[in-house]
Amino acid sequence: MQITFHGAAGCVTGSKHLITLQNGDSILLDCGLFQGMGEATFNLNANFGFDAKTITAVVLSHAHIDHTGLLPKLIKEGFTGKIYCTPATKDLANILLQDSANIQEMDVKFANKRRAFYKLPLYQPLYTQQDATDTATHFVTHNYDTPFAVTESVQCTFTDTGHIVGSAAINLTIADGDVTKQLTFSGDVGRYTDAILKSPQPFAQANYIIMESTYGDTLHDQHTDTPDTLLQWINNICIAKKGKLLIPAFSVGRTQELLYALNTLENQGKLPKLSYIVDSPLSEDATTVLKAYPQYFNNTIQQVIQQGDKDPFMFAGLQYTQTVEDSKMLNYNNEPCVIISSSGMADAGRIKHHISNNIENSNNGILMSGYCEPNSLGGRLKTKPDSVTIFGQSHQVNAQIGELRSMSAHGDYNDLCNWLSCQNAAAVEHLFLVHGEPKVQQHLQQTLIGKGFKNITIPTLHQRVII
Repeated sequence: MQITFHGAAGCVTGSKHLITLQNGDSILLDCGLFQGMGEATFNLNANFGFDAKTITAVVLSHAHIDHTGLLPKLIKEGFTGKIYCTPATKDLANILLQDSANIQEMDVKFANKRRAFYKLPLYQPLYTQQDATDTATHFVTHNYDTPFAVTESVQCTFTDTGHIVGSAAINLTIADGDVTKQLTFSGDVGRYTDAILKSPQPFAQANYIIMESTYGDTLHDQHTDTPDTLLQWINNICIAKKGKLLIPAFSVGRTQELLYALNTLENQGKLPKLSYIVDSPLSEDATTVLKAYPQYFNNTIQQVIQQGDKDPFMFAGLQYTQTVEDSKMLNYNNEPCVIISSSGMADAGRIKHHISNNIENSNNGILMSGYCEPNSLGGRLKTKPDSVTIFGQSHQVNAQIGELRSMSAHGDYNDLCNWLSCQNAAAVEHLFLVHGEPKVQQHLQQTLIGKGFKNITIPTLHQRVII
């Protein structure tokens, strides 16, 4: 058996890990889009590093685009097998992939106007909305804790990781020749103090573990309350300065956490009377999907729901935009307001246009709400530069830049160690750290060595390991 790491190796996005058995079966764990990698992003997404036609099956950890976003391209290039996931992951992936295709088509159209003017070769989108529609026919769903056959040689069980609704660790029992081994892929591990979801589940003893490491050198701020921090920013930007507060946020998970925090402020009688605009039809759809799976919510949220007709994601002043025209009209609205829009790294989608139109006004604020690749627009803004280039145009950074450090759907290194605590370290033959930046992974590697894990590898892109 061998594992080849075709994504999220030495970086955070593009999750793709290929398991190849002696009998020729090839099981792909995730098929994610690289995001926020600067000029290298397009080429990374254009080349899998393997032939799509040779893949036997795909197993998904969760619906985020950096874990599912190249599925339509995989099918476009000849994959004919099944894609296994939880029911919630299927529901979310269907809307996320349609949105991803739409964004790609729109962004390519926008970029090609400029390229045509300079008589440069025109771009083509990685895939279309029709390709995303075709992908939906390949999904096969299974619930948590319910074993199923991926192939004759591979059995799988999903366990909840508490990252987003439907997120799962992929636990495989693999019969390779005369040997049977247990392999677990974490996907993304959530927090044990998540505001909305249940804590990650323990999982059966594994021989091999592939684990994410996004915050492998970080402890999340446990002393800062998200609603109070949001309130400070709203009061500073919208009330005192009469400006706009822009919050880049991923449509699945992060947006709903923000809505719940704002709902909490309203329940406390603290929420200023303003327009709170979610400029993302996808976020509205994702919130609807989230509410369809209340069994995944933690006890606090379930108690709120059981109180009657209270919606934990609704509050006075909340508006959703639908059309592109509605989004554009926000640029002509000079009233103070809060705009929540994707993507969370600010590298694509409507938020990128809002930042372009508002970043030079010192009355405005941009509040990052999660992890950003260093080369993404969000990552560059976190360094608080004097200027930044957006859509090929330089902008002075006059808006106030900040970060919600208490908000993350990824566990910190204590959460990651907690997730591993159900394992006998001596029985883990090999542990691979993926989905993280090299320095962060090296820190986590040393932490885990101190906890008894002996054989820890940080793979590089397209590295093949025989186990």
